Amino acid sequence: MAKIAVSGKGGVGKTMFSSVAAYLLVEAGQTVYAIDADPNATLAMALGFPSELAEQVVPIVEMEELIQERTGARPGEYGGYFSLNPRVDDVPARFSVAHRGVHLMQMGSIRGAGAGCACPENTMLRALMTHLLLRERETVIMDMVAGLEHLGRGTASAVDIMFIIVEPGRRSLDVAQDIAALSTELGITNVWIVANKVRSERDRQFITEGLPGLQVAGWIPFSEDAIEADMNEAAAYDAAPTVVEKVRHVLVKANLLPS
Repeated sequence: MAKIAVSGKGGVGKTMFSSVAAYLLVEAGQTVYAIDADPNATLAMALGFPSELAEQVVPIVEMEELIQERTGARPGEYGGYFSLNPRVDDVPARFSVAHRGVHLMQMGSIRGAGAGCACPENTMLRALMTHLLLRERETVIMDMVAGLEHLGRGTASAVDIMFIIVEPGRRSLDVAQDIAALSTELGITNVWIVANKVRSERDRQFITEGLPGLQVAGWIPFSEDAIEADMNEAAAYDAAPTVVEKVRHVLVKANLLPS
């Protein structure tokens, strides 16, 4: 089963794309783990999880008892001894929350991202990410931050495909170029651009010319239905049929769904 990462500048629609892709993969008969790796966690809302279920989704980094049990140290402790290889193989099944075939987990923020912080929380998150990418047998789709902070050199190469979501805007394209470069540096070889909120041929030309050398998997039009879905805390998969079909075409082009 595929391991999929989705990234992009904040606000471009990566969480919406991740949610629609997750349901399309479930529709195709796959068991899907949707991983919210963005500190500003909104994937439950984008998936249309009922509020009582969404409230059950606890970021792994905040599960203090679990972290202490598996690492041997309390979260927030520094300088002591703790396991660098905690058991996590049961975590996806035990601590995900399921709705309509999608099993949702939140990772939470890595402490001292980029600073090499060695602490029980980070050790737990990295062990879990390693399991999800290298050993989990089901499909995994990860809604990432632009910095890809949860991915390391030992796990990123297991990502089958990186979708970088962009919108017509210079900052979005600049961030996309940085993500593409970082993905290559980490060993991710299958990188696709997905253009969202496209209003015109001028937008298409702007994106194409602004991202030379990067392949575009699809073009998703600006959608009032998607905006309404977000305002109503509903799933775009249910409320924005044009977007759903465009995402389906992206997954087909990327060989994640049959044509």
